[in-house]
Amino acid sequence: MKKKTLVIATRESPLALWQATWVKTQLEKNHPKLAVTLLGVTTSADQLLSMPLYKVGGKGLFVKELEEALFDGRADIAVHSMKDVPMVLPEGLCIGALSEREDPRDAFVSNHYSSARDLPEKAMVGTSSLRRQSQLLASQPQLETHFLRGNIQTRLSKLDEGQYAAIILAAAGLKRLGLSDRIRSFMTLDEMLPAAGQGVLGIECRVDDQETLERIAPLNDGRTRSCVLAERAMCRHLGGGCHVPIAAYAEWQDDQLRLRGLVANPRGTVLLRAELTGSALAPDTLGVAVAEELVRQGARPLLDAIDA
Repeated sequence: MKKKTLVIATRESPLALWQATWVKTQLEKNHPKLAVTLLGVTTSADQLLSMPLYKVGGKGLFVKELEEALFDGRADIAVHSMKDVPMVLPEGLCIGALSEREDPRDAFVSNHYSSARDLPEKAMVGTSSLRRQSQLLASQPQLETHFLRGNIQTRLSKLDEGQYAAIILAAAGLKRLGLSDRIRSFMTLDEMLPAAGQGVLGIECRVDDQETLERIAPLNDGRTRSCVLAERAMCRHLGGGCHVPIAAYAEWQDDQLRLRGLVANPRGTVLLRAELTGSALAPDTLGVAVAEELVRQGARPLLDAIDA
């Protein structure tokens, strides 16, 4: 007998609730007789806001408690921003569906400056991401960056209080929350290559829950999935998480995938780039090939130095 209810585990930030509610709405459209409810969960990442993630356990802190809700049966699925999902999932869990990608770019947000290029020397830029920090400083070493975490509203409040000249946020989150008017400009992909999976929602569930896998299947976007698989394969091969300035972005070109990858040191004084085009039918192979090209250029000593 089919289950008549489905429970979604979600963090309780405004953006996480928006994302989970969006998934809930899509499921109800596809399964009108299904009762879908949200289970709010406070994660370790929501509690440890005074430290950078790479110092307290990495992005896995965003998902650990949600995955526990899947394992103990309190929830059937968990909804994540894919850029926050570790490259290796716990045994028994899988990403059953990936949404069509929103805007993958990073957004420049400021009350006084139109773009990062307009910032004066030693202007303070807020970001919680080594990836963003390294790419920003690579092009504008005269700037200062400072650790900034919290939900989007908290970060915007600190900007409005004058603690920062500008902050950098994922464009997708601002758009989803109806805050597009706060975006002064978009960082181009050449200026700021995104995190793997940025702009994509991932729906995680138990591998052996075939009924749930079938229910979420209509939410899966095949083209996005190929891109994200390539991006994550690159990062996984390099061993990259939030403690490493690493970026990956794949896009379709005709019937193939173009994957761009980047590895840097935190201050942006060394920045390696690689790019390859390959079969969309073998995204993992493409991801590993780009990772190997970065290794050939010298990525391994950079990654080892950061891990040390």
